[in-house]
Amino acid sequence: MSCSSGAAGQKSSKGKTEGDLKWWQLSLIGVGCTIGTGYFLGSSIGIEVTGASIVFSFLLAALGTHIVFQILAKMIAKDPHEGSFCYYARKAYGKWAGFSCGWNYWCSNILVMGSQLTALSILSRFWFPAIPLWVFAAGYAILSIFVVLTGTKGFDKIEDILAIVKFAAIIMFIILAAAALFGFLQSDIKPSGFPLAGDQLFLDGVKGFWASLIYAFYAYGGIEVIGIMAMRLKKKEDAQKAGTIMLLALTIVYILSLGLAVTLVSLDAFNEKESPFVTAMANYHLPFFPHVFNGAIIIAGFSTMTASLYGVTNLLATLAKDGDAPHFFAKTSKKLKNLPLASLGLATVGLLASIITALLLPGKIYEYITTAAGILLLYNWLFIIISALRLLTLKVRSKLYAYLGILLIIAAITGTLFEKAIRPGFFVSILFVAIIFIVCLFMKKHWKKQTSKIRYY
Repeated sequence: MSCSSGAAGQKSSKGKTEGDLKWWQLSLIGVGCTIGTGYFLGSSIGIEVTGASIVFSFLLAALGTHIVFQILAKMIAKDPHEGSFCYYARKAYGKWAGFSCGWNYWCSNILVMGSQLTALSILSRFWFPAIPLWVFAAGYAILSIFVVLTGTKGFDKIEDILAIVKFAAIIMFIILAAAALFGFLQSDIKPSGFPLAGDQLFLDGVKGFWASLIYAFYAYGGIEVIGIMAMRLKKKEDAQKAGTIMLLALTIVYILSLGLAVTLVSLDAFNEKESPFVTAMANYHLPFFPHVFNGAIIIAGFSTMTASLYGVTNLLATLAKDGDAPHFFAKTSKKLKNLPLASLGLATVGLLASIITALLLPGKIYEYITTAAGILLLYNWLFIIISALRLLTLKVRSKLYAYLGILLIIAAITGTLFEKAIRPGFFVSILFVAIIFIVCLFMKKHWKKQTSKIRYY
């Protein structure tokens, strides 16, 4: 779920961006950036809210994600640019839109880091229950900063390894769960079967199902990475193929794993402090599984958090170069592989704020941060669709498809208002939007003076 503008490829002597990726490599990068604790841990909250119908929530989220990506891919094909959706927002609606889009995405990734950081701390207490959350949060934050300091090559290598580990963990669960379902693994309790009764399929009716959509959409957050990194493709037209394969792989894995989880155990066994996949296998007396899988989830969360830190560091530098942030954030250090240190410093402040928040509100902070991060991400997805409606000449069918995407996204956002546990996250997202709006008002005079200097990403 990161925005790594610093990895956009190299410029040739003619000024064109030279691609170094094949479509399948970009698909793998997208999968690696997407799978995190939003899926591994946040899905537990979704199950608690809506029951077995979480599977349908993920299907609807997959549809909404597919709509957003298809529209983004069309804009990339027509006008490929490193700035991706921020560039298209600015091109469609002006300076304020590009500014808002960029800073909203920066804020969403800061909250993603806080969300992952809190989840990692919760998961680590599986082994060390007496240690406070903030201690783990501080340790993971320092380790993440160290990875970013290794530079682009070091970051890429570490992320590749972590991506393989977390995908392997999901496949391991699917294989073991299938073996348990077909009787190859013995348990004192037989699988409960997929709940089909109305009160089990939809625990809290339409309201609960509506509220669960945000967790499903959050688990797909990362599809926009394909748009951001499309300039690294050898063939820019392959962006659509890369995103489609990525989304198909994610959907199959998500639906299979969640479907198996709610089939193996009763719904009242799930809780927000434990991954649903660990809960599902608890009755099968596999001593290694909780430890191995918990470790894999921690790796997944750390991978996503580090990708977000690396992404916001480079994104802020890009915003600074474009005049949408103070210029000193664009300055790089040659000693540290051209890393923008001031930008990394501000992102670190965001991490510190997350640690402090985890200390003050250890009980519900994960739900709040996860909700706010997911909503802010969806605001950017709305920007993508409405930008396309202005920039592209769409046929009636494509327009209806776009409006369906808007409807699904709005449903996911408004659904948070129906659940007390996640409602504060909605107001946190509104607070961030309000701050960006106020800054936009102050920047308006400056933009008028600089109109001759404005350039698109």
